[in-house]
Amino acid sequence: MMDFSYRWRDPVTDDEMSDLVRSHGGQPVPGWWNSIRRYSLGWVTARDFAGTLVGFVNVAWDGGDHAFLLDTKTRGTHQRRGIATAVVSLAVTHARAAGCEWLHVDFVPGLRSFYFDACGFSPTEAGLIRLTGSGS
Repeated sequence: MMDFSYRWRDPVTDDEMSDLVRSHGGQPVPGWWNSIRRYSLGWVTARDFAGTLVGFVNVAWDGGDHAFLLDTKTRGTHQRRGIATAVVSLAVTHARAAGCEWLHVDFVPGLRSFYFDACGFSPTEAGLIRLTGSGS
């Protein structure tokens, strides 16, 4: 974890985000980061000694009490080093400092241990309606 620098609202380019998504087998959408950044309370970056983006989490919010973790990512070659835990921890700190009362996160079942055990989230009841695709 000490080999990386962590920053709140560090400038990030769309090309860097695309590269990060691609690094672990994802399919980047060109222009995605540029189009959603304005809805963020902030984001946390992790960079290696060369300045390469190796970790990221976005903190969206409702402008009031609720913040939402989105798009937690770690470069494929850098996983299992505590980077994602560190970016989430810094996101929690900054959401709290901004006056948010709640920080929400949704995730696939395979990430349950990461968010509950490593990051300290608690299970809650929630509802979801799929608005697009099959079953909508």
